[in-house]
Amino acid sequence: MAEDMLATTDLAAAGLREDQIARLVALIERHVAEGRYPGAQIAIARHGALALFRTFGNATAERAAADDTLWLLYSNTKVVTAAACWVLAEQGAFSFTDRVADHVPEFATRGKDAITVMQVITHQAGYPHAQLPVDCWEDVARRRAAVCDFSLEFTPGSRVHYHGQSAHWTLAMLIEAVTGEDFREVIRTRLIEKLGLQRELFVGLPRDAFPRAADMHEPNTEEGGAAVPIAANNAISWRRAGSPGAGGYATARAMAAFYQMMLNGGALGGQQVVSPRGLAYAIRNWTGDRVDTYNGMPMHRGLGPHLRGSTPGIRGLGSLASPATFGHGGVGSSYCWGDPESGVSFAYLTNCRIPDPWHSQRMEAVSNLVHSAIL
Repeated sequence: MAEDMLATTDLAAAGLREDQIARLVALIERHVAEGRYPGAQIAIARHGALALFRTFGNATAERAAADDTLWLLYSNTKVVTAAACWVLAEQGAFSFTDRVADHVPEFATRGKDAITVMQVITHQAGYPHAQLPVDCWEDVARRRAAVCDFSLEFTPGSRVHYHGQSAHWTLAMLIEAVTGEDFREVIRTRLIEKLGLQRELFVGLPRDAFPRAADMHEPNTEEGGAAVPIAANNAISWRRAGSPGAGGYATARAMAAFYQMMLNGGALGGQQVVSPRGLAYAIRNWTGDRVDTYNGMPMHRGLGPHLRGSTPGIRGLGSLASPATFGHGGVGSSYCWGDPESGVSFAYLTNCRIPDPWHSQRMEAVSNLVHSAIL
């Protein structure tokens, strides 16, 4: 479990300013008291040790959040799925420069024959709005057929444009093609279990973990109303499906540990899941300063996470982040990141999907309080 993978320390011993972290805690407590979101969880780790782990508010309308509560990750899941791809690529199952159609020939339909795995994972594949029907989620053959039928919206490679779920359903199909196994099992057995995080990180939530899951909410459209549950994202079908780009669940402690693995050359708790060179290849700016036309700014895409870089604005990681800081967010709810310069990883998970501009404003404040605490 995550607590076994990370030693424990305190803020001062970890070289973190206690006054800044106290401001962070107070900010989150104020958000919860104001009804901005029902609950939250944060974790900060440095050099393999957990320095802070706090839980706030409610997981559901009836249940307080606890340290073992599992929070919907939304697009933070993308980095978990990507890491499983890193493992498979190192094992020789495929190369990121391969065409997807090299492994799934029928994917070549509708002009998709030349699309590479690299283009898919860096949001350049050309079908950002393609959707996988709900009735395909649990059927491998139907998933594969639906993904192969995706239609292009722009010429692959000509633009960087965030693919909400379509790219990672493609990666799930690739994982299944090269392993012959369900993508969720591959992620679990070849990545999550190797890291010792099997009780606190899931892509495809088993039924016995449902009682630990927080409900996802959205703001009530009525002025002053409490946040209301999002039925579609709290449904049994959604939790079981484990959308590879949006459907993972985890504790903040597990995500801080997961990013410690990436800060520690691909190892956690003595288990090496990917090599330092493989990790360096993955966490590299593959899209330069090209503007992501969905986000309206350069996102400096790696093979999974995005990087801070040196542009004036960056989404979620905090403007004070060092250029090498990498991470990912979950739509309107969360962000997780790691900073190679300091060895700090941070996970912030909430259970309310809040639109911009407030979401981006609070992420700037939250992340910058952590960055400014690092000594």
